[in-house]
Amino acid sequence: MENKADVIIIGAGIIGSSIAYYLSKRGKSVIVLEASDHIGNGGSSRNGGGVRQSGRDPRELPLVMFGIKHLWPHLSEELEVDCEYHQDGNLRLGKTPKHLEILQGLTDRAVAVGLDVRMIDGDEVRKINPYLSDEVIGASWCPTDGHANPLTTTLGFYKTARKLGTRFITGEKVVELRKVRGRLAQVITENNVYTGDTVVLAAGLGSRKLAASVGIDVPMQPIMLEALVTEAEPPMFDQMLGTAEADFYGHQTKHGSFVFGGSSGLEGFTKDNGMQMCNSLTASCICRGIMKYFPDLADAKIVRTWAGWMDHMVDGVPVLGKVDEVPGLIMACGLNGHGFGIAPAIGHQLAQLIDEDRTEIDISALRYDRFKAKI
Repeated sequence: MENKADVIIIGAGIIGSSIAYYLSKRGKSVIVLEASDHIGNGGSSRNGGGVRQSGRDPRELPLVMFGIKHLWPHLSEELEVDCEYHQDGNLRLGKTPKHLEILQGLTDRAVAVGLDVRMIDGDEVRKINPYLSDEVIGASWCPTDGHANPLTTTLGFYKTARKLGTRFITGEKVVELRKVRGRLAQVITENNVYTGDTVVLAAGLGSRKLAASVGIDVPMQPIMLEALVTEAEPPMFDQMLGTAEADFYGHQTKHGSFVFGGSSGLEGFTKDNGMQMCNSLTASCICRGIMKYFPDLADAKIVRTWAGWMDHMVDGVPVLGKVDEVPGLIMACGLNGHGFGIAPAIGHQLAQLIDEDRTEIDISALRYDRFKAKI
């Protein structure tokens, strides 16, 4: 088959797959190259499933607000899968005056951008979620936040993009990007050369090395996060949960199990093949924190744990859009561990950028150009 398309996308996680889907809807020919043998084997299958606006940097809030208002409500129907999307709110919990100070700052910045989020006291918190302990003295409450299933949503974008003509090639590791006459036009893999009018770099942490091959440095570093899932429990609550210090986050799934993520501050490790492995202390550390908030979960049995890398950008928000120094390159990386909820909006807007050279939502604050030296 010809290794040429209008757009070559590097990375078949939820970011790359959503961009492919929305481009295919616009009639573009698309090839998606994935180094792994499996779709969504990176952060797309190793996250807590949050679809939230609260707690985000104001620079990315308009984008995720657009997605939650216009895309997420009908995504299951559009992708012909059950994304298990719940829009039942997000409680970001606090137990100390310092926690409330952090939450108040996040709330004030979000309200300034137009988000419906407010601070509530401990009594109101327990009216929304009566399972929370008396240690919780307050929270930020965003009623339009929610959660969904990362696995089914990622595969939904993948399968529907394929139906529309996108060609996905797994086990095809990209090693270099190459310019032709000053414009990025070729993607070099271990076995092939692919050409396209536009190249989208959506390879998570791998994006930094590939961008460097055309002289671009994406200032992001790996941070390992871990997660756990419990046996199914009776229905308790539908809200997405987080804390002021982000020591844990999670929700109860459609099937009754709880998915919680967090960090102990201890690094996990990787096998020789690069597979992320959990630190033996992290799950117990997360659980001790959870039990302080939810005493009723003390006897819940953990089924399994997993680990994943967060592509942490130096300023905490992703790099999205064009790169002036490399015509033909579109960046979509550095999602800082919360790319799942914003992924449909990224796919929708970057597809519009590629097709129409504009976006409905202003993403200029997220462009790579923000790292240019100020003269």
